[in-house]
Amino acid sequence: MSPHEIDSLDTLRLRIREFAQARAWETYHTPKNLVMALSVEAAELLEPFQWLTPAQSQHLNAEQHEAVRQEIADVLIYLTRLADVLDIDLLEAAADKLTLNARKYPVEKAHGNALKSTDFKND
Repeated sequence: MSPHEIDSLDTLRLRIREFAQARAWETYHTPKNLVMALSVEAAELLEPFQWLTPAQSQHLNAEQHEAVRQEIADVLIYLTRLADVLDIDLLEAAADKLTLNARKYPVEKAHGNALKSTDFKND
């Protein structure tokens, strides 16, 4: 299977697992280590945006775009591996979280603002 034949999160999860197993990295892929690696990669995602204005961040040049693309891939890979090690279904977890967020941020209170749900005025 070529790298471009990844068509689902499940396939990605299996490919990452196989990649790690082929290199005997299971010892290193503990939840603690994976969270730390994920945090590092998420921080690296900040670098291409450092010092850009909000408008510039929406119109990246080709080199900036590729740097962001690579860092997003790293974040996804580590997140997927962490979920696999902890036996968490990413799509199910995301769906559950979206349902929770819909209750916390009802459209009539959240529309057009960036308030936290705890800052909504009770009617």
